[in-house]
Amino acid sequence: METTRLSTKGQIVLPKNIRVSREWVPGTEFTVEETRDGVLLRPAARFSKTVLEEVAGCLRSKRKSKTPAQMRAAIGREVMRRHDRGRY
Repeated sequence: METTRLSTKGQIVLPKNIRVSREWVPGTEFTVEETRDGVLLRPAARFSKTVLEEVAGCLRSKRKSKTPAQMRAAIGREVMRRHDRGRY
């Protein structure tokens, strides 16, 4: 077991063999959770970069799908509604 020290800036250096074995590089983000036994450090789950076409329609909906023309019309109505209220 290795030890490390808390710096005056609140930073802890993780031993190199742990960083290498887990492939943690500078900039890796972590979640920190306080547990009964100590502190649990986990790499934050991140979504891979995607484009709209890859994720569009992934969520279930009870509503009937709208066509692009219907969506554009609804956006136009909302823009006009906001304009009339002085928001634009």
